[in-house]
Amino acid sequence: MALVLNEEQQLLRDSARSFFRESSPVEAFRKLRDRGEAWSPELWSAMAEMGWTGIVLPEEYSGLGFGYVGAGLLIEEAGRTLTSSPLLSSAVVCSSLVAGLGNDAQKRSLLPVIAGGELITTLALDETSRLDPAATAMAGVANADGYELSGGKVSVIDGTIAHKFLVLARTGGVPGDRDGLSLFVVDREARGLGVTGVLNLDNRVAASLRFDKVQVGADALIGNPGDAWEPLQKALDIGAVCLAAEMLGIAAEAFERTLGYLKGRKQFGVPVGSFQALQHRAALLFCELELTRSAVLKALQALDADSADRSLLASMAKSKSGKTVQLAVNEAVQMHGGIGMTDEFDIGFFMKRAAAARQEYGDSYYHADRFAQLRGY
Repeated sequence: MALVLNEEQQLLRDSARSFFRESSPVEAFRKLRDRGEAWSPELWSAMAEMGWTGIVLPEEYSGLGFGYVGAGLLIEEAGRTLTSSPLLSSAVVCSSLVAGLGNDAQKRSLLPVIAGGELITTLALDETSRLDPAATAMAGVANADGYELSGGKVSVIDGTIAHKFLVLARTGGVPGDRDGLSLFVVDREARGLGVTGVLNLDNRVAASLRFDKVQVGADALIGNPGDAWEPLQKALDIGAVCLAAEMLGIAAEAFERTLGYLKGRKQFGVPVGSFQALQHRAALLFCELELTRSAVLKALQALDADSADRSLLASMAKSKSGKTVQLAVNEAVQMHGGIGMTDEFDIGFFMKRAAAARQEYGDSYYHADRFAQLRGY
């Protein structure tokens, strides 16, 4: 498939760019931070009115059916303005999990309200600071009333604003086994569930969850008990690629802002952009951005096609975008000089968000290793 956008995708990208620049510019992010707020429910409602909270879901469940290329374009443009929302966690990752693994009753009860933006869901997966689903130790013990969940989760994205959690727990085997993993829908108000917010350096709030013998019904189980590994891998591929799209947006915006600064800032009576050393650094970053853009688009297309190379391309895109965004924000701060280090100037915000995004859904090292394993090394 050609690495180009069709007309509908271009229109979606242009619409998203206008929306985020007008409704959620970086100045709005600064105001949220200064007020001690991590996101805007009003902006989320506006996104729901645009239909974007159902971007990947079929019309059968009140979605747009635009696919993962469309979702990636939205998230890329949100990355350009540092917009914080549960678009990735709820509308893309969790909705895809429920659509792929849930039974008919679960799909009909959950997906339309997720698509409408009324229900926010997030995946409660990690138990340590590193992504390792097979190491899950949290217990899901079957009993007469359903299942009892005990254990903890950390770094739950959008966990403080979610209404429900998709929780990975072990119903069989031992930590390290891929078999025996199950997914459960757990309400935020469930008895025995404790939610603690943790403010990250990018002004987004993750959550730590503590499950103290939380009782859920048998209907809370999504899919068959012990068979969550493969569906989870697809969901993690989706999360990794869409987060790669966000990092592409961050890197592209940082680069464009830096070019503008190099053209306008003068030293010795000439623009600093006329200095050959800075031109070489900018040219290198431009090439890296174009390579990353191709990798991200190819991975998004593979998700839509459910390609056999989906996981391979997902890890390639996440690893590559992580390295590119790190280069982009580092160069941006350095080329802006002393002003780039100040809080009064916006460029530092991009560096902070990039640092957090590189860790979510597996960092560059995790995905480089996964890529090598998938290639047989």
